[in-house]
Amino acid sequence: MVAWFSARPVVLQALLATLFTYGMTAVGSASVFFFKSINCKVLDGMLGFAAGVMIAASFFSLLAPAIEMAAERGGIPPWAAAAIGFSAGGVFLRLADSLLPHLHAGASSAEGIKTGWGRSILLVMAITLHNIPEGLAVGVGFGAASLYPGAGLAGAVSLALGIGLQNFPEGAAVSIPLRREGLSRRRSFFIGQASGLVEPLAGVIGAALILSMRAILPYALSFAAGAMIFVVAEELIPEAYAEGNDHIATTGIMLGFVLMMCMDVGLG
Repeated sequence: MVAWFSARPVVLQALLATLFTYGMTAVGSASVFFFKSINCKVLDGMLGFAAGVMIAASFFSLLAPAIEMAAERGGIPPWAAAAIGFSAGGVFLRLADSLLPHLHAGASSAEGIKTGWGRSILLVMAITLHNIPEGLAVGVGFGAASLYPGAGLAGAVSLALGIGLQNFPEGAAVSIPLRREGLSRRRSFFIGQASGLVEPLAGVIGAALILSMRAILPYALSFAAGAMIFVVAEELIPEAYAEGNDHIATTGIMLGFVLMMCMDVGLG
């Protein structure tokens, strides 16, 4: 296994980067050991911040490079390549959301195919489902940096930093509400950090696929962008606005977008 990674430094880079993003999720989840509850306004601001980071990352780190790559390769119009990949990412997450058994925190009934899984497993599945695009985006970003001169390693690093940054409040936004529902601190932390474990796996898969199928690079970048925007539109923004803290949630979105934009453009 070590030899396999050493022969593929890009995959190793993607693994290390997504281990960092997972670690930030775990650190955020660990806040449950210090707080039993979280102010609703703070939570909505955190969710908005995460949404803003993901929106900016989807465009500056994924869609824009995908369009540039498609334009340089010729053939299919660059906007068409981006549209196909973006739409495929959204369709993939929609199908997974409708088929995979999962339960959102605070919800009374599970979604997806009926199953006898326990509540904790269903909660983990719900959060895990929406962390897949983040890990995939980082993996594809590092794969693109190794194959496309215009992408640059700094851009992939800034993407990982941005996703890791928004994973901290996201981890807290998962574990603390679970504690408020009556789960123990350890169980709340376990569920919160477990939601990020899929990111290293998705990152490795994304980087490996890019290295083996270079022709799909513009589509893969757009796919990751579409999947991330689906999560933002389906989950983060509705949850951020559910309690009526519209201005706080909007401020969080703006701050997250600006910060990610500055990181991506400045570092990349």
